[in-house]
Amino acid sequence: MSTTEFAAAQWTRATGAGVDPHEYQRVTDGLTSVADWGPAFLRTGQSYLQRAEDAGSSRSAGEYLLMAARWFHLATLAPYAEAHRAAVEADHALSRALTMLEPGARRVSGEGFTGWLRGPSNAPGTVVVVPGLDSAKEEFLDLVSALLARGLAVFAMDGPGQGVLAATTTFVPDYERIVGRVIDALGVARIGLVGLSLGGYFAARTAALEPRVAAVATVSGPFRLDWEELPPPVRDIIVQRAGGADAAHEFVRHVDLTALAPRIVAPLLVVDGAQDVIAGVTNGEPLARLAPHGSHLSVPHGDHLLGNARPDWLPHLSDHLKHTLMETSA
Repeated sequence: MSTTEFAAAQWTRATGAGVDPHEYQRVTDGLTSVADWGPAFLRTGQSYLQRAEDAGSSRSAGEYLLMAARWFHLATLAPYAEAHRAAVEADHALSRALTMLEPGARRVSGEGFTGWLRGPSNAPGTVVVVPGLDSAKEEFLDLVSALLARGLAVFAMDGPGQGVLAATTTFVPDYERIVGRVIDALGVARIGLVGLSLGGYFAARTAALEPRVAAVATVSGPFRLDWEELPPPVRDIIVQRAGGADAAHEFVRHVDLTALAPRIVAPLLVVDGAQDVIAGVTNGEPLARLAPHGSHLSVPHGDHLLGNARPDWLPHLSDHLKHTLMETSA
C-alpha cells in the first residue's frame, strides 16, 4: 500500500480521534513511505509537548498534552519499531494532561488493565470504554467527553495486548475476567460498557458473562471473524497482539457471538457503518437481533469506527448509556 493510500485509509479514524484534519494532511503529505509514518507522528506529538511547556496557562498546557497523546497513539497504527515508545509517550501525555486538567481524575491499574477514572463520584453510573485491535484509551477521548458531559463517570482502559500494555501482554479471549477485575477495582456495583472495533466483541462477550454489566453498546464490533478471509494486515496485527501465529488462530476461533448473544440481558445498542466492509468480519446486525434487548443503528455512510459520521451515532449512544444506567439505578 502506498503512503497516500495508507493515509487515506486512516483519515476518518485519525480525525475521529480528534486531530486537526489540516494538520493530518500536512503531516501525511510529507511522508515518502509508510515506514516514515511512525517517526513523523511521533515528532508531531513531541511538538505538542513543547507547546505544552511554552503554554501560558495550565488549561492550554493540558489541552496540548491531550493532543500530544492522540498523535503519539496514531504513531502506532503503521508498522514501527518504536511503537511501544509511542504508546508509552501517549500514556504519559494523557496522564500529565488529566493531572493538570482534572484533579479528581484517578489512575486505576490491576492485573491486565490500566486506565483513568474520570467524572463525578456521585455519578448515576460508570461507563467502561474498551478499545480494540490496535486502538487504545487515547483514541476515544471525544467519546469519553460526550459521556462525561452527560454526568456519567468514565473509565477508559487498556487491556491485555492493547495500548501501553501491548508490549508486555497479549490478547485474551476471556476479556470478561479483565472487566470483572476493573469493576472490583473501581468499587462499583454495576457498569455500562462500550466497546469499539474488536472491543465491541470484548464488550458483548462481557455483557453475556458478567452480571454487573447494566448497559452495553458496541461500535463497529465483529459478530464473528473468519481467519481465512481476514486481510493480511489485520492478520499480522492479531499475530503480534496475540503472541504468535498459533495463539492468533486460537484467539480468532473464539470470536463468535452466536451462542453468547442470547445471554446478553442488559439493553444493548449495536452501531455499524454500512461502508465498513472488512473481509472476514461479520458486522453486528446478528448480535442486535439475537440479544433479548438489542437494537441496531446502521449509518449508511459510516465507515469503520464511524469517524466520518459522529453526529449520526455518538449522541445517541451516549444517551442510551445514560438513560439505561439511570433507569437501572432508580
